[in-house]
Amino acid sequence: MALTASESPGILYLVGTPIGNLDDMTVRAVKTLQTVDLIAAEDTRHTGKLLKHWQIETPQLSYHEHNCQERIPELIDLLRSGKAIAIVTDAGMPGISDPGCELVKACVEAAIAVVPIPGVTAVITALTASGLSTHRFAFEGFLPTDNQERRSRLEALASETRTIVFYEAPHRLLETLQDLAEHLGSSRQVAIARELTKLHEEFWRGNLGGAIAYYSDRHPKGEFTLVVDGATATQIVWTEAQLLAELKAIMLSGDGVSRSQASRQLAAVSKLPRRYLYQLALTVDLEQSTTVTN
Repeated sequence: MALTASESPGILYLVGTPIGNLDDMTVRAVKTLQTVDLIAAEDTRHTGKLLKHWQIETPQLSYHEHNCQERIPELIDLLRSGKAIAIVTDAGMPGISDPGCELVKACVEAAIAVVPIPGVTAVITALTASGLSTHRFAFEGFLPTDNQERRSRLEALASETRTIVFYEAPHRLLETLQDLAEHLGSSRQVAIARELTKLHEEFWRGNLGGAIAYYSDRHPKGEFTLVVDGATATQIVWTEAQLLAELKAIMLSGDGVSRSQASRQLAAVSKLPRRYLYQLALTVDLEQSTTVTN
């Protein structure tokens, strides 16, 4: 049954904000922030600068990863009472790599309307200027920090044929580039966007090996978006079990074939990083059962 105007709950507006240049704010976004009852902001001090720039006086309430579970019931109650609330992140669209998605889920479950007010996002901005394919892409956001989860994710992405987009912090950039090169290959093409739409916006384009060399002599600053070329569609997808079996077969095929040599041979065939294959080779058990004949 449809609700009447007086019975209708409030509306949650997902408002896209600039990722750098304040003039990227849309007219609709400004009007929305001016007219809602409350703005739920990731960092009220950061959003305060944006509001001051656009002469918006709407009150703010903090909403971030550390208090979202406490805030969600409070915001849902306000929405149910008929309030209009806008949620914003520090940069870009709320709900992408931030806890805005949790509030959206709660609103959907509570039958509260969610209205997106689109704006710029780093993933699309970097992708369109990368020079790599934009026909199909996968957004990965930030890679896991746990070593095992990170390795598993990268192994899964090694055969991904779509263009892949990552976010990364400056202090982890070089480590991530090295991990990508190890699992995807140092020749994989990449476009690295820094400080998008800001005064010092910069794009670096080349392969992962070149990117590692470039950033090894520099101290990265600012927020980074990495756009990585997908694997070729004709590339054979090897499972770990297949790789282990092939490495063992190579090492047992002749006298004195070392783990390093076997890794090099398989790397030439599979196009996978030799370092990664060598780590697998170290786990291969070369003990053979012997057959006794009369």
